[in-house]
Amino acid sequence: MSGQEYRGIDAEIEAALLDSDLFIKYGSMGRAINRLQEAIARYPHSIELRERLREVAATMKLHGEAARQCLALARLYIERENFDAARERLIEAKEHAPTISIAAGLEAIRRARRPDTASPELAKTAPPSVVILAGDLALVSIFDCIQTIENSRLTGALTITGSERAGRILFNDGQIVDAECGADRGEAAFRTLIEATAGTFNFERGGPYSMAITAASNTNLILETLRQLDEERAGDRAEDDLV
Repeated sequence: MSGQEYRGIDAEIEAALLDSDLFIKYGSMGRAINRLQEAIARYPHSIELRERLREVAATMKLHGEAARQCLALARLYIERENFDAARERLIEAKEHAPTISIAAGLEAIRRARRPDTASPELAKTAPPSVVILAGDLALVSIFDCIQTIENSRLTGALTITGSERAGRILFNDGQIVDAECGADRGEAAFRTLIEATAGTFNFERGGPYSMAITAASNTNLILETLRQLDEERAGDRAEDDLV
């Protein structure tokens, strides 16, 4: 990327921050959040944008959004080896959403600070398996989880547990490529998991995985799946009316 392109990105990020400041100044907190979320969708690795959104969400007591940004910031800070800031954000995420687990994140920080404590044999054979994202589906929707993973272009498994719709959604570079739910695989499993609204989730690095789902994008896959589910429900209602 050229210096001019970098300057263009910096200018867009700065513009989003200034816009959010203006919205906040005039009491339009919702518009400030929307502006920041739009900018983050374009620049998911921007610490400045995520920190601002974290502050606004916390002020408005939107604890789910604040926790989500804290977890994303912790990952970004770990990547930049700013471990103190990463730890602060993990602890803050727990304050906003007490049901999430941050133990894996704290362990990742400990290992990064003291790489000599890891087993050399294990390091050679085991893939990186740090839980990056975790929480309660009652607080954070599965759609938000998928968007976060997609924006960050992560490869790994989103595991859903503690509900009737337990299973895994697999990602390569943020793209959904497979799903597992009981005996079902691929789109059939995804159709079941996409409606999960209870239980816990965590995303762990892994893969890459073979491709069993070949949608053009995650958005297309979700919309098409929801459309099919709606049509099936409409058909079931029509049959019930005939009975």
